[in-house]
Amino acid sequence: MEGKEEDVRVGANKFSERQPIGTAAQGDDKDYKEPPPAPLFEPGELSSWSFYRAGIAEFIATFLFLYVSVLTVMGVVRADSKCSTVGIQGIAWAFGGMIFALVYCTAGISGGHINPAVTFGLFLARKLSLTRAVFYMVMQCLGAICGAGVVKGFEKSKYDTLGGGANVVNAGYTKGDGLGAEIVGTFVLVYTVFSATDAKRNARDSHVPILAPLPIGFAVFLVHLATIPVTGTGINPARSLGAAIIYNKDHAWDDHVSHQLGFSTSFFPFPFLLVNSQ
Repeated sequence: MEGKEEDVRVGANKFSERQPIGTAAQGDDKDYKEPPPAPLFEPGELSSWSFYRAGIAEFIATFLFLYVSVLTVMGVVRADSKCSTVGIQGIAWAFGGMIFALVYCTAGISGGHINPAVTFGLFLARKLSLTRAVFYMVMQCLGAICGAGVVKGFEKSKYDTLGGGANVVNAGYTKGDGLGAEIVGTFVLVYTVFSATDAKRNARDSHVPILAPLPIGFAVFLVHLATIPVTGTGINPARSLGAAIIYNKDHAWDDHVSHQLGFSTSFFPFPFLLVNSQ
C-alpha cells in the first residue's frame, strides 16, 4: 500500500478501535461520553492499513501469550516436585502477567483484545464492526497456533509427554464440571473488561486513576488460580484451540469441546454485562 504512514494517521481517526482496553480508554475529559454504536459492516476498513496493523498486533500478542504461557505450564509439569517449580501460582501469574503486559502494549493499536471471547463480547455490545471482529478472531487463533507450534519446535522431544499445554478436564472432575468452570471463568474475564473500560467510570470515579490492563490481568490471574485444577483454564478460545491443534491428541480434543462451549454459553447472561455500557 502506498503512503502507509498517512494511511495509519487517517485510518486511526476514521476507523479507530471504539473500545480501547488500555490507557486510551480514559480521556482527559471527565464528562461521560458514550461512543456511537459501530456499524455491522464497515467496508472502508478493508482499505485502511491501520485495520491490518491492528490485526497484526493481535496476532503477535496472542503468539507471545501462547509461547510464554505454554512453556510455563510445561516447565511445571516436567518437574517431579512442584515445590521446585513456580507451581500453579506461577502459572497463574504467567497468564495474568502476560495479559497485563500485552494489553498495555497493544491497546493503542488494536484495543488489546488477545482473546476471541473479549472480541465477541465487544462485538455484541456494538463496540466494533463484524468485519473487525472476524478479522481479530482469525488473527488471534493463527497467533495462538503459531505460538504453540514454536514451543513444540523448541521442546519437540518432550512436548507430547508434557502435555503441550493443552487444556484437559483433570481426574476427579466431569466434563460438566469443566463446562461450568469455563462458563464462569470466561464471564468473569469479559465482565472485568467491560467494567474496566466503562466510559462512565472516568466521570464517576475521576479521583481514582484506572489502568485498565491491571484489573484485566488480575482477573485472568484469579480465574486461573480457581480453575487450573479443574480444566487447566481455557477462558480464551484461541489459547485452547492453538494448544489443541499442535498437541493433537484425542483426549485433548474431547475435552476441548467443553472449553469452547464454555466460551459460547458464557454470553447467555450477556444482558447483565451491558449494565455498564448503557
